[in-house]
Amino acid sequence: MSTWLALLLSVFYLGAAFVFRSVVQRRRTGSTGFRGISGRPLTAEWFGGVLFAIALLLGLAAPVLQLVGGLHPIGAIDTTAVHLLGAVLAMVGIAATLVAQSSMGASWRVGVDADERTALVTSGAFAVVRNPVFAAMLPTGLGLTLLAANPVSIVAFVLLAIAVELQTRVVEEPYLLVTHGTRYATYASRVGRFLPGIGRLP
Repeated sequence: MSTWLALLLSVFYLGAAFVFRSVVQRRRTGSTGFRGISGRPLTAEWFGGVLFAIALLLGLAAPVLQLVGGLHPIGAIDTTAVHLLGAVLAMVGIAATLVAQSSMGASWRVGVDADERTALVTSGAFAVVRNPVFAAMLPTGLGLTLLAANPVSIVAFVLLAIAVELQTRVVEEPYLLVTHGTRYATYASRVGRFLPGIGRLP
């Protein structure tokens, strides 16, 4: 049952957070919002984008492989209590992701175009943390991992965590500092990166 829930939530999550959101973005701005992978191959920027895509694909594959591919969950964490925690984390994380994306409005993007200048969003979820979408993706990924707790899902979550760190620190924050200068620096000095008050820039 928990594996089916992991699959259903994964499909809904990817559909709502990426497919549906890109459709809304295109209708609103004329662009899907997808900017591709930043940086030259094998650079930190490039790895951030590649690992992010791999993590999402593996996260979707994990429950499928458990259902039809003979992949077995890890017994120590394959319990009802862990599954319940996973369901709560995943559903709260998905809702938080969608709220954070909505807060971005027309500035929503997947990836960065160094030549593009979007509005700096500091209200809504962005008044609480600087990266609310990524902050919400982490508990979502952990929740889905706990629902289908097999080696593939664990690898997917680890890659997601690494990708989020790379994408935030070496792609998006440098871009925002160059693009918005003092405005972003001031904002980043008072608002935490993923948690309130933690990870503020000096």
